[in-house]
Amino acid sequence: MKQAMVRRWRMVPLLAAVAAAAGCGGGGEGVADSPDGMTQLSALLAQDPGAARQGRPPQLSPAQPALLAGTCADLPARLATLPNTMIASVETVPAGTLTVGGNAVRAHCLVKGSMHNRVSAVDGKSYAIGFEMRLPVEWNGRFLHQGNGGIDGTVLPATGATGGGPLTHALHQGFAVLSSDAGHAGSLGPTFGIDPQARLDYGYQAVGKLTPMAKSVIEAAYTKGPDRSYFAGCSNGGRHAMVTATRYASDYDGILAGAPGYNLPKAAIANIAGAQLYATVATGSDLSTAFTTPERKLVGAAVLARCDALDKAADGIVQDVAACQRAFDLQRDVPTCSGTRDGTCLSQPQKDAIAKIFKGPTTSDGRRIYSSFPYDPGIGGGGIPFWEFTAPLALDSGAVGMIFKVPPVDPAGFNGPAFSLGANLDTLVREINATNALYTESAMQFMTPPQPTDMLALGKRGGKIMVYHGVSDPIFSVDDSEAWYKGLLLESRGLAATYARFYRIPGMGHCSGGPATDQFDALTKLVAWVERGTEPGQIVASARGLGNAGGVNVDVPADWSAGRTRPLCPYPLVARYRGGDMESAASFRCELPQLR
Repeated sequence: MKQAMVRRWRMVPLLAAVAAAAGCGGGGEGVADSPDGMTQLSALLAQDPGAARQGRPPQLSPAQPALLAGTCADLPARLATLPNTMIASVETVPAGTLTVGGNAVRAHCLVKGSMHNRVSAVDGKSYAIGFEMRLPVEWNGRFLHQGNGGIDGTVLPATGATGGGPLTHALHQGFAVLSSDAGHAGSLGPTFGIDPQARLDYGYQAVGKLTPMAKSVIEAAYTKGPDRSYFAGCSNGGRHAMVTATRYASDYDGILAGAPGYNLPKAAIANIAGAQLYATVATGSDLSTAFTTPERKLVGAAVLARCDALDKAADGIVQDVAACQRAFDLQRDVPTCSGTRDGTCLSQPQKDAIAKIFKGPTTSDGRRIYSSFPYDPGIGGGGIPFWEFTAPLALDSGAVGMIFKVPPVDPAGFNGPAFSLGANLDTLVREINATNALYTESAMQFMTPPQPTDMLALGKRGGKIMVYHGVSDPIFSVDDSEAWYKGLLLESRGLAATYARFYRIPGMGHCSGGPATDQFDALTKLVAWVERGTEPGQIVASARGLGNAGGVNVDVPADWSAGRTRPLCPYPLVARYRGGDMESAASFRCELPQLR
């Protein structure tokens, strides 16, 4: 009883800190980012702490391990009667065939198959939900559904890896893991969006169909179903995770969402809007000439000059994100070219275009399309150009044009760059919210959580969600995730502090990379929270310098130690230097952010 009270009261500083930081950042749209919403949030969290502890959810019991019943060769006969499912193959994968971080992955069965095979009456093409499952011979009693990135279409190896250059993953830890293509073949590209059912499977229905099948496979393999079920993914996989937390809350106990594009259709249009702005200052048809690598590094250095020491450590990492947005001014802190651009300055038109992109592009009547983006030193990272200059023309064009729009464009003769650079933003915003007789759900319905700030169904049954996001993510903004978390706390009247945590990763780009400590194991923290009630607190993350077993991150600065560590702090706390070895997480402590 005493320990429970301590845990409850431990939430109060967190909630109070969120209230204090509520006006200090977060550029996504929603009640928590309106002035009135901030007032409501501050007032709510200033109330008696009972607002955060009433109806505390039950503690779920730990998963119990089991051994594979029989051999992998026995599985085809046991799986032959699964409804709407075709098993293509089952094979034995010996221990050490796969490795992670230089360590052997345990022996397991690899099951490949498909569900709901059909031929579309709309476009005449063949569709199915392709999947694979990896079932360890020595099982830890847990199931993990792996959400994949992009527009899906590929059954990636079902390992459950997360973070940059992981040293472990779910399969390595003994989970049974599922991966799928979300209902369409990658060879179709975005043209699968012409088929209405393929849109819905990609958005959310494939998860709903795969989940009971996967649990049946597990029961057939081990003579019992999973004791605990988890969902994890980054990018579009993070979107899948957020959708699962709302649509399928009763099926999963723990959710790990990285860089969740839970407003993906809006983010895609915002990226198209960014391309249109870059095109106004590009020196040719190559959009990357609008904001070159030396110029991006120039801005990153200017951000560091203003913000690096705000956390008491001049170490190349900006921990206090909100304080940095107040301190840094693009117009003032970056030189304006008086002549030819040479990488040591930005032209005034460049500054104007970049400022609009970071503030968040708008429709013709001034409504923000998606979210703001924070300035961070990671803007000079090697992964930024693809998302800023290539993706809007090569990826977002097809996704918006064929998957999200109602009606979709005709794939015949489709020209991605022409579509993006010539699109009317007001029209695109209207079309991702539109329906008709054939496409009965809009993109904003089938791609997003129905009510993203309402996850009480997950929390009240003892489930947990952890979200992490790179501050320099150029495609899905950390500001949007921050807005979600504030809204979650507000709508739940503080109860979300018992089941949700949000982590910003300074310097990190999209899911990994950037001048950041991007190597960490959040899944183990999530399991401990779900099954033992151990609150996750800070997560120690490592840089991936030379010799890293998970793979080298080329964006790690040369003056960092190869194994630098930092604490990832639960929002709104920030890591602040307390003295000692600058390369060690032990020298930092998660503290409240600076106020205005």
